[in-house]
Amino acid sequence: MERMNKYVLWNGKILDQDDKEVSVSYEDRGYQFGDGVYEVIRIYQGAIHLLDWHLDRLFYSMKEIDIVPPFTREQLIEQLRDVIKANQFQADGKLYIQVTRGEQPRDHLYEPNLQAVYYAIVTPFEKPVDMWENGVTVMLQEDIRWLRCDIKSLNLLPNVMARTTAQKNGYDEPLFYRDGIVRECGASNFFLVKDQALVTHPTDHHILGGITRKQVIRLAKELGIPVYEREIDLNELEKAHECFLTATPLEIVPITQIDEKKMNGGAFGPITKKLFRYYQEKIPEDLFSV
Repeated sequence: MERMNKYVLWNGKILDQDDKEVSVSYEDRGYQFGDGVYEVIRIYQGAIHLLDWHLDRLFYSMKEIDIVPPFTREQLIEQLRDVIKANQFQADGKLYIQVTRGEQPRDHLYEPNLQAVYYAIVTPFEKPVDMWENGVTVMLQEDIRWLRCDIKSLNLLPNVMARTTAQKNGYDEPLFYRDGIVRECGASNFFLVKDQALVTHPTDHHILGGITRKQVIRLAKELGIPVYEREIDLNELEKAHECFLTATPLEIVPITQIDEKKMNGGAFGPITKKLFRYYQEKIPEDLFSV
């Protein structure tokens, strides 16, 4: 069967993934240092969801680590449309974009004005129905990541190790805390529901400003649900009525257990369910058609 993601956007060109030009040099700084950034964007029936916000974050990440963008915003949008069209992709899926600083002989000090290397691929992604129905469990872990989590960089080793530790202990995800403050999960943002209101960590350097997080805050306000962006003390988890996580591929997923504590009796809480349904309802309004 022919692959649905046969073609890749590679440095501005649409190429077959088997093309010899589609290869990473051993001197690429992304390969050697994780010196790069990325984005994951949800696709629904071939249309891109919340594209503008994702591009805002991509350009922000490049700026923060001093990568010279190898494209304008308009050029990238057109190229993303081209790769989706080339693959005749009309399913639900994910669009992955990666930009590295470029190639040079290995040195911690990067040369100025390197030519960035980038690519984008589209892949099918089925709706995580099992997670939506059954929720996920999380394991509290001390946050040992660097203090620029607001940058969506390729340096994800602490996240990888934390999620592996969680799964080895029978949990789905880590839930990071630092200095007694709950931050976020390994690959998602964290929300607590208390007294019919949402509480989530403010967008600073301790967390990644998630796109789904941003959308949930907007939708909650439309529904008249109060939202408080503030630090969450570890002790507050004991008094939480509901908790859920948000992520681009997963949307909104209830957290049924934190360490040994069951949340909402291990069930999908009413506020979480209300937001989930409204999120689904609003998806068509934020699609960028190809």
